[in-house]
Amino acid sequence: MDITEFEELIDRLGEDLSLWPDDRRLPAEELLAQSAAAQALLDEARALRQALNAPPVRAPQGLADRIAAAAAKLKSDPAEPRTEGETAES
Repeated sequence: MDITEFEELIDRLGEDLSLWPDDRRLPAEELLAQSAAAQALLDEARALRQALNAPPVRAPQGLADRIAAAAAKLKSDPAEPRTEGETAES
């Protein structure tokens, strides 16, 4: 097995080699024992799976309202500098 085939198998079968069929798992384990690149691919796949399984990150309550209010204030503030060609109606 080469690194390209190993990467394709990770994409198709996942990063848990124990779930792979024996005829694919055994050569993969041999490759892992001798290839730092293969180990790096497996580590990356495991990290990605862990990130995807993590709880979603939520914005603090009211953040969207604070951003909208700050944007409205900037838009209505006549003291804000305008770029060349920009008018008050922009």
